[in-house]
Amino acid sequence: MSIIRTQGVALGLLGCLALSAPALAYQEAPLLGQRVKAGELPVLASRLPAQPEVVKPLDRVGSFGGTLRTAIRASGDHNAILRLVGNQGLLRWSTDFNDVVPNVAESLAINADASEYTFKLRRGMKWSDGSPFTADDVLFSMKDLIGNEEFISKPPSAYVTNGKFAEITKIDPYTVRFKFAAPYLAFREALALPVNQHPTLYQKKYCSQFHPKYNPSVSQQFRGANVQDWAALMRIKCGDIELPTRWGNVERPTLDPWIIKEAYGGGVTRVIMERNPYFWQVDTAGNQLPYIDTLHIAIISEVEAILLAAISGRLDFQHRHIYAIQNRPVLAENQQKGGYKLMSFTPLGANSVGMFFNYSTKNPTLRKYLRQKDFRVALSLATDRKEVNEIVFLGQGAPWQIGPAKESKWYNEKLGTQYTQYDLKTANELLDKLGLAKRDSAGFRLYPEGGRVSVNVIASIQLAQQVEALELVGRQWAKAGVELVIQASERSLFYDRALNNEYDMSVDLVAGGLDITQNPRAILAVHPQESRQSLPWVQWYSSGGKTGEEPTESMKKRLALYDQWKAASTQSEADRLFKEILALAADEFEVMGLVKPPRDPAIRNTKLLNVLENMPAGWSYPTPAPALPQTWFFTR
Repeated sequence: MSIIRTQGVALGLLGCLALSAPALAYQEAPLLGQRVKAGELPVLASRLPAQPEVVKPLDRVGSFGGTLRTAIRASGDHNAILRLVGNQGLLRWSTDFNDVVPNVAESLAINADASEYTFKLRRGMKWSDGSPFTADDVLFSMKDLIGNEEFISKPPSAYVTNGKFAEITKIDPYTVRFKFAAPYLAFREALALPVNQHPTLYQKKYCSQFHPKYNPSVSQQFRGANVQDWAALMRIKCGDIELPTRWGNVERPTLDPWIIKEAYGGGVTRVIMERNPYFWQVDTAGNQLPYIDTLHIAIISEVEAILLAAISGRLDFQHRHIYAIQNRPVLAENQQKGGYKLMSFTPLGANSVGMFFNYSTKNPTLRKYLRQKDFRVALSLATDRKEVNEIVFLGQGAPWQIGPAKESKWYNEKLGTQYTQYDLKTANELLDKLGLAKRDSAGFRLYPEGGRVSVNVIASIQLAQQVEALELVGRQWAKAGVELVIQASERSLFYDRALNNEYDMSVDLVAGGLDITQNPRAILAVHPQESRQSLPWVQWYSSGGKTGEEPTESMKKRLALYDQWKAASTQSEADRLFKEILALAADEFEVMGLVKPPRDPAIRNTKLLNVLENMPAGWSYPTPAPALPQTWFFTR
């Protein structure tokens, strides 16, 4: 098999990117040593793979012990657990986010046109219950579940080319091949994303008991559990990538560095995770990772309470929910008192306040205008981004649309800077020309057929800076005669409104500043929850036109180019296609941005070491998992 290049990085067999395991004398945590002496666990040598991955800690070899305290919110915040524990897939991002390296897989070979990927697994590797992890687990996950329409009606796009699901073959007990119908250069990066851990998520031994192929009596089980089918029971027992049930069953075997002891679920106030005795990584001195014994994840309803816990020294690591720029001053002034260090993370996103115009709004009158570019341009020109940046983001951001950052190879000036100037005069002229010149007694414009020009925007309360920004924008748009009605809610209701298409505009973070190819949801209707320029368009695309709503010509062209990009056989061809997608998105101007993200504040206990100070911050990374929390440790 030949060497190819992806993102300018030589691949080869990829195994060279992970340290090989020398003849080390392996050591284990004292807590596990006690369990071995008590006869509860086999000796360490039989718990590790024949060749465990040797991980070099960021600063120095650590010491065992301690409990890491962090916090998540009570409403739909389960992905925070994934971010900390890590998406232990076949591959992972390098710590600096510049490459993809082996993870669960020991090595990877890719054929000449990138249509076949052959993974060599770690011989002797085990699940958290001590059962062997082999090719059979990968085949069960991919063929019996992900490729099974009874479990998933349409498989994730990460495993599909030319409309065909990957052909997955067991070469031997520790070798698996993924064969695609077309070249697929982006597959490595897809496997590093948190949403594509499927090949290593489901243990066949445990999860097959909930599958009709392996258990003819499964109908009795799902009826007894009061769910409609075996797929629902499977998700309760074995979870799914982004479901809370992934963290709700203490019996489910995993490959994670820590395993659930007190489960996540409704009404609980904490999640407790303890070290996995069978975890498959060691440090350069032969110490089995992780260093830290226990994760204590407090579940706290209010963002303000999480911030208070951080500044009072009750959290050892926190980025999530305290990264609003307004928190930086209070976090900075309480460092010594709280016993923590303030860190500064680099956001991956393109915009802190993205305003997704809903082309498929249920308001037919407004929909006609939202689909006219001059209307969208007028609203952008009526927005004073400098005021938003100064008041909401303390002057730390910059006016910006949704284009990739200047540091990115995908930088597109038009997509980043067009219509960012504040020009109320031109905005009013554009709206007048659209036939919206007549106003009511409050100064708001009226449709020719009657009724106020009013835009209903949904927002999540947890992102307080977005709500504050919208309040400013509402006052600014009023000067142009357009009413902005803000519906701010808890995260779960926010998503319900989005999925039910109950909005004219949605505000959210915009991905793609440094990760546009991994997270193109603002320029392509591909994400079933986040591409809110039209979720019915996503349904149309994912169903091959069978359901949903047919997109505009611009979006259809971009989606066709996206399919070609995924199947490109050379990097130069792929780059050309993606740049064309960006150019078309800039021309259409579907999504409006306000402010380029400032750097995120985060904190770590001053005694917590090996923590990357300038960490990438975003879902694609996903922070902090690729920075390897299993190598973090407490000094004494």
